[in-house]
Amino acid sequence: MTAVVVGASVAGVRTAQALRAAGYDDGVVLVGAEPELPYDKPPLSKALLAGSTDVDRVRLLTAPDAVAAGIELRLGSAAVALDPAARVVTLADGARIGYDQLVVATGVAARPSPWGDPPGLHVLRSMDDCLRLRAALVPGTHLVVVGGGFIGAEVAATARGLGLDVTVVDPLPVPIGRIVGDEVGTHLTAVHAEHGVTTRFGTGVEAVEPAGNGLRVRLTDGSVLDAGCVVVGIGAVPNDGWLGSSGLLVRDGLVCDEFCRAVHRDDVYGVGDIARWYHPRHGEHRRVEHWTNAVEQAAVVAHNITHGDAPRPYAPVEYVWSDQYDWKIQICGHPAGAEPAVVIGEPGRARPFAALYASRDETLAAAVTVNWPRAQVACRRGLRTGTPVAHVATELAEMHRRLVERTPA
Repeated sequence: MTAVVVGASVAGVRTAQALRAAGYDDGVVLVGAEPELPYDKPPLSKALLAGSTDVDRVRLLTAPDAVAAGIELRLGSAAVALDPAARVVTLADGARIGYDQLVVATGVAARPSPWGDPPGLHVLRSMDDCLRLRAALVPGTHLVVVGGGFIGAEVAATARGLGLDVTVVDPLPVPIGRIVGDEVGTHLTAVHAEHGVTTRFGTGVEAVEPAGNGLRVRLTDGSVLDAGCVVVGIGAVPNDGWLGSSGLLVRDGLVCDEFCRAVHRDDVYGVGDIARWYHPRHGEHRRVEHWTNAVEQAAVVAHNITHGDAPRPYAPVEYVWSDQYDWKIQICGHPAGAEPAVVIGEPGRARPFAALYASRDETLAAAVTVNWPRAQVACRRGLRTGTPVAHVATELAEMHRRLVERTPA
């Protein structure tokens, strides 16, 4: 018996490790497209990009650890095809790997730049991307970040901390508003201006062209930005192309049931950013691109492989975070661009605050907290138990009162 895990980022590594922890005694093969030993992705836009940590410190799995766990590493050759009938994965180097259970964990890729790939233009998804960009972030350089989502905002914050002049461009007036609503999104994006970043929101990019030793960014309002380098952070696309001829249902990711099994296959599972699984609490399929989801889903997939007679549905409370400047932004649940029902605290200037979102039955649907971990814990608990938003608001208001009393004026 052999379990093959295709994808060597956090979802794949944690699945392989969780299989061993769950008592899976047969062969485990971990396939990765990059020759690099597996590494964590969140530091690529933060600590590793800033140079405050090094490559070895972001490893998810070392070669000795893999040997000790009995995990066979097949790195440096991407999966290019899957034959579910023969239970065979084909790699780019021509190798064919048979399996009894397959875990698809190939994640997502950075959405390519629609303005070409001139020298000085970067995307950020891999270790190589990070190290190339880090070399370009020279103090005094003007960096233009295209895309005001979490990755773009984190890169802007890191670059500003390194002493660069930074401009963030996004066609939406409130880039994070599509996730948390415009009211909270306005507070979250204002942090850029507080740290000296220029924002050009509500304006798109028409072209990025070479100009001398740098780049020229032409905007839709007719203005032009001269840049030493440009980072394009406009989202991600699932790495599901290699499944195209497999016959599996692929629709913006691998479509799975509530047990994370590929539709109509009990020997193929999806985990992490690529999995679009049926979420029992929401009654619909969801695909979530974040570290916490990958880790939690990996544990469920490992359980379901090792306990096929008693599988567990995967019904998490969604959770994401982003570190920007001196703000830790944490989101649980699914705000879906709605406006909050209640805001606790005073947003801005790194003060702790929370925004609570209500469902149709007035229970807590989602929460955004800034620099307030204890409030986030309370909100996640409220989501799990279906607590009315008014009750959570009362609890947080009392927590905030005590917090203010303890904080020196």
